[in-house]
Amino acid sequence: MTVSRTYPAVPLIGVSVLCHHDDKALLVKRGRPPFLGHWSLPGGLVDLGEPLEIAAGRELLEETGVTARLSGPVETFDSIHRDTAGKVVSHYVLTVFVGSYQSGIAAAGDDAAAVDWIAIDRLDALTTTPGTPERIRRILTRINESVCR
Repeated sequence: MTVSRTYPAVPLIGVSVLCHHDDKALLVKRGRPPFLGHWSLPGGLVDLGEPLEIAAGRELLEETGVTARLSGPVETFDSIHRDTAGKVVSHYVLTVFVGSYQSGIAAAGDDAAAVDWIAIDRLDALTTTPGTPERIRRILTRINESVCR
């Protein structure tokens, strides 16, 4: 059964990864709708039978060429977008994993138009998917607080 990404019959399950290194987050510039051209955490849909963490590692590698030591999930949220008539255009249930950079040279792959290590203090200057800068700061703050304990 194929489920359309626009006007789907059911929510779609996806994962994303906050890969961090030297006070920077690895972001991708989206090469496809929704949010074409916006910066976002790398990620994508979970394949049937694929565990969430495996999907997160796969998507990170496919979109960026990078691997990370993943932990989590650290956050799950809905991304629901409606048209002017109120009909659901897209509905994703996204689970975020976090990981420190392990290996690889960041390069755009799969459906990413670009990839870059972005300093945390530069996040607000970018056009991002909704909530991305706040999500990155919130997750990294929790990580830093747990390391300091």
